[in-house]
Amino acid sequence: MKPETAREELIRATHLAMAGQWDAAHIIAQASGHPIAHWIHAVLHKIEPDEGNSRYWYARTSHRYEEYETAEEEWQAILAELSEP
Repeated sequence: MKPETAREELIRATHLAMAGQWDAAHIIAQASGHPIAHWIHAVLHKIEPDEGNSRYWYARTSHRYEEYETAEEEWQAILAELSEP
């Protein structure tokens, strides 16, 4: 998958998650090996809530479970990172 296509899919997954479509977002995150996909995966499991699984995925990112106050803040941070060139 081309990098721009991967980013587009991860942006889509983030928007799906923000719209409450957890399963659809999870399918995209789970299928990708992109580091930001791991972050999306971690947030999805934090929302679930499945702290153990969430921490497992956070361990594969440069972010921490406790780093953000709300999922909304974290989704915005993910979108900002995906928007970087």
